[in-house]
Amino acid sequence: MNHKPIIVTGGAGFIGSNLVAALNRRGQTDIVVVDHINHPDKTRNLNRLRFREYIDKTDFRQRLRAGSLMSPATVYHLGACSSTTEFDERYLEDNNVLYTRELCEWSLSVGARFVYASSAATYGNGEKGYSDDDAVTPVLEPLNPYGRSKQTFDKWALDNGILQRIAGLKYFNVYGPGEDHKGEMRSMVNKAFGQIRRENEIGLFKSYRTDYADGEQERDFVFVDDAVAMTLFFGDHLDISGLYNCGTGHARTWNALATALFDALDMPPRIRYVDMPPEIRDKYQYHTQADMSKARQAGFTRPFLSIEEGVRRYVRNYLSSQNCRYIAL
Repeated sequence: MNHKPIIVTGGAGFIGSNLVAALNRRGQTDIVVVDHINHPDKTRNLNRLRFREYIDKTDFRQRLRAGSLMSPATVYHLGACSSTTEFDERYLEDNNVLYTRELCEWSLSVGARFVYASSAATYGNGEKGYSDDDAVTPVLEPLNPYGRSKQTFDKWALDNGILQRIAGLKYFNVYGPGEDHKGEMRSMVNKAFGQIRRENEIGLFKSYRTDYADGEQERDFVFVDDAVAMTLFFGDHLDISGLYNCGTGHARTWNALATALFDALDMPPRIRYVDMPPEIRDKYQYHTQADMSKARQAGFTRPFLSIEEGVRRYVRNYLSSQNCRYIAL
């Protein structure tokens, strides 16, 4: 083959496997998937995909440093530790910062398009807003080591003029097929579905602020197909670079999400409000909402699914299937 392959790190993971599936639907199979298979559901994610080669992350990084990798057309770097409860900062510095820098610099050196995953966790408690403007990026204060690791790379890319040549996406609350392996980092949709099956109800945190009723805390929920479409947009448009939010631009409440789940299951809503653990009460976000003006101005005009439609597709096409396996949406 004369054309160059596409590299997708984290390609057996949540957003990554959906990205490879979307590339497959385009007829693209000359794909190198990079990941670390540490869960059977990652294997199941891989089994539905078509690709040229799978490389374990450790081997891939060794080959990267040795200069023995084939030059790709595009690198989608979605492989990172995404756990907000990971507190090994040396690990996060190596895995989320240094690895990303190495891959970014190599991609630019061989003329490959580099698109990477940042995170809405960089916005911290939201007191500085949710603008992805470059003037705002340096002053953000993430609440956890994971968010700080993403912020560190974003700032490095900005400070060194790299963001003018690459694209990063700050994913908000993404949900959908392919996240079963994520444990406690699964979306609330995935976890609450299981709770409904067990208990016929959903437990949501009580509010500890007078301006928010119980369950009225808000998030920007993004269906994974929309997150993938936006990721591919920046891979396709080499002339558009920078750091961009990936959200719907609309905040929705946990109550609305729970109601959408029950509706998708044709069940009446049953919501129980539970105490929030004391250790997270002071750090809990009551509102997140992506400012999407920058992405819209850049040309990404695709409408995002509402949580009602996204949850319906997720529940009926995937979660409710007999073995909870992927069905093409």
